[in-house]
Amino acid sequence: MASVSWLLLALGANPVAAPAQAPADPKVAVATVLDDWHRAAAVANEPRYFSFFTPDAVFMGTDGQERWTVDQFRAWAKPFFTKGKAWSFKSVSRNVFLSKDGQVAWFDEALDTPNLGPARGSGVLVKDAAGWKIAQYNLSVPIPNDLMGEVTNRIATYSKAKPATPPAPAQAPAKKP
Repeated sequence: MASVSWLLLALGANPVAAPAQAPADPKVAVATVLDDWHRAAAVANEPRYFSFFTPDAVFMGTDGQERWTVDQFRAWAKPFFTKGKAWSFKSVSRNVFLSKDGQVAWFDEALDTPNLGPARGSGVLVKDAAGWKIAQYNLSVPIPNDLMGEVTNRIATYSKAKPATPPAPAQAPAKKP
């Protein structure tokens, strides 16, 4: 009975720990951010998902035309989040690297996705006072080398058949004073 009393006393003297803080290991902290970012998309939590980006971040999608600022990406993604079903990416392996000063991290990850099949993400995070933020993310779908010829031929055929998009109008040169 004395051991039970000591156990209760010990538990009472050690209150429940405070909410978890960022992991001390910066590579673990980066992985935690990326995992939480992926979870935010899976549950269609738009505010949380986009809070992980730096204001000047860039998201590059699988289509060669998809190079978006955060605002452009958010506008494109909004209908998915509004429907309550964004996308579900799960990292199955990840490599994280850090700059010597510990303020920049870059990574690559293999992803399991229900819609794309095996995919790959890579990118850059920067550390600020609030923690790690995504500055660039590049989503890709790896193509087996044995299929590369077929895929590049299909892309070439598609590109020839697709109507040309007119280039954006050039800005007029600035007037000289």
